[in-house]
Amino acid sequence: MSLLGIDLGGTKVAFAIFSKEGELLQKDTYLLGKRRGNAVGNLMTETTAALIDSQKSAGDPVESIGVSVPGISHSKTGTVWAPNIKGWEDYPLLEELLKVASFIPVKIDSDRACSILGELWQGNARGCLDAIFLTVGTGIGAGILANGEILRGNMDIAGAIGWMGFSRPYQEKYSACGCFEYYASGAGIARNAEIYRGLDKDYRGELSAIETGSMSAQDVFAAYDNGDKVAIKTVSQCIGYWGMAAANLVSLFNPEKIIFGGGIFGPATRFLPEIKSEAEKWGQPVSMKHVSFETSALLGDAAVFGAGCLALRNAKDKRYPPGRVSLAGK
Repeated sequence: MSLLGIDLGGTKVAFAIFSKEGELLQKDTYLLGKRRGNAVGNLMTETTAALIDSQKSAGDPVESIGVSVPGISHSKTGTVWAPNIKGWEDYPLLEELLKVASFIPVKIDSDRACSILGELWQGNARGCLDAIFLTVGTGIGAGILANGEILRGNMDIAGAIGWMGFSRPYQEKYSACGCFEYYASGAGIARNAEIYRGLDKDYRGELSAIETGSMSAQDVFAAYDNGDKVAIKTVSQCIGYWGMAAANLVSLFNPEKIIFGGGIFGPATRFLPEIKSEAEKWGQPVSMKHVSFETSALLGDAAVFGAGCLALRNAKDKRYPPGRVSLAGK
């Protein structure tokens, strides 16, 4: 019997077959392209149905399905709020998947929770009771493991740390994603590099030739490597924000580890010593002495491994009949 883990992102969706021991047996990734709303759901259900059939034909049927989604997974309704996917303000993903699951149990959770679960199952959080996965990509979030339990909160929104406030006074530009995410996400890196180059009327550096609205975080990191002053200023600001956020998490939760992942870590992995140095200025001093800062062992696959772990846990949960999602409280 095998496990199916599905990781939906803002631009792609990955499907992975796992053994119960956590071995990745197969992984396929599909770009969402211009798909929106039901078209994304159809891609997920059609591919899921095909994988169920192929695994059954191969003599290794899917026993359980876990799904990681970007945003909020409402455990009581099975609906999903995914802000990067148009038409997914309250998408009935569980209902859609159960139509093709053939009495296979399905469990859905946020990519934040799944990322720390993936690291707990097969990554750098193995053996931990208290650890945090800080993911920085298009957005920013935190998967929080406390006393061996994944924190999800009253409305399944725990860990939405992109809304941490680090700058006063409040400005309306923070309303869409939060202050922290506005400045220190992948999108924020590109946005603020454009702002800095616009403020420097004498700037003629590497980033000056990039058309407004076309800059990426990768462009900024490449320019940083070449000593570009706008890139250095932008990255230095992000290091400060990442360090402050990590310090707040350490002070609040006293974790054994903070694991950095997402597309930005990645190229920002080299800055972990500076991030920890910054965090040590702000964090509770005893807690700071006993926490390690690490990068993800699973890199871009943390959430899909977490989805596999969801499937494994749900398969073992005998309180729920096949074809039903268990509450996200384990």
